Amino acid sequence: MSRGKDGPEDVDATFAEIVADLRAEGVGLFPEDELEKPAGKATEKAEKAEKPSEKSPRPETSEAEPEPGWRGGGTSWDKTLFEDDPAGSSDDEGHFVPPEPPPLPRPRKGAFIVLLFFLLGLLLLIAPTLIGMGTRLGTPLGILALATAIALLLLRVRQGPPPGADPHNGAQV
Repeated sequence: MSRGKDGPEDVDATFAEIVADLRAEGVGLFPEDELEKPAGKATEKAEKAEKPSEKSPRPETSEAEPEPGWRGGGTSWDKTLFEDDPAGSSDDEGHFVPPEPPPLPRPRKGAFIVLLFFLLGLLLLIAPTLIGMGTRLGTPLGILALATAIALLLLRVRQGPPPGADPHNGAQV
């Protein structure tokens, strides 16, 4: 194969040679072509393509169940799509019943303090006149109460492993 400045001189001949090599290895053949005779040259392939089907037509294959592989459980698409839903049976056997959820933890004293600061801050921002205070004093105090509530909430967030856990034990769930 001789190459010119930018590539092979005869691109078509080089391409035909590559295709012939691939056909000789069996790339791109249909199963019935492999059974008749192995492909040797691209011209033989062209002759086969020009002649209408001299060989017997493909046998009608009945819809065989696919073997279960890594992708599926062996059920065909049509069977899954057009047959009755196996999960929609009338008996109540096998239905999943979720377990009872665990009870909510009891709120501690710190949670009540945070809630008190939060509600007081909202009240001072929205309607300071309900407690006899003007807006000039209520607005800064309301903002201060909300900031305190947020700061206390952030301080209550646990960081690190739970009490009694080994910190060198890897991932914690």
